Amino acid sequence: VQLQAYGGGLVQAGDSLLLSCAASGRTFSVYSMGWFRRAPGKEREFVAAISRGGGSTSYADSVKGRFTISRDNAKNTVYLQMDSLKPEDTGVYYCAARPAYSSSSIYSGAYNYWGQGTQVTVSS
Repeated sequence: VQLQAYGGGLVQAGDSLLLSCAASGRTFSVYSMGWFRRAPGKEREFVAAISRGGGSTSYADSVKGRFTISRDNAKNTVYLQMDSLKPEDTGVYYCAARPAYSSSSIYSGAYNYWGQGTQVTVSS
């Protein structure tokens, strides 16, 4: 599966952004999906994950209540709605897919396929 993330940009603290990740290749619904981010000078970290059917989601504590992950399997797309953005949310955001028919995971090493990343910058 090939992944293309987009929707990043420069926003102010308190603003919202919607990230999208379009998938091509094999049937999208067989993949559990995740969003990760890498802040400047830091390790890549988990942000959110969603199961193949979308019925199960998980979030990092730092984004819980502010970010929402969702997917539209008919459109081969997973989304990350980011509200109440903070400067510490700045980073490159990556979407990722687990091996087909696998459950979702919060661990980056469990994901086989990665998009190219989209930059999110939140100014104070």
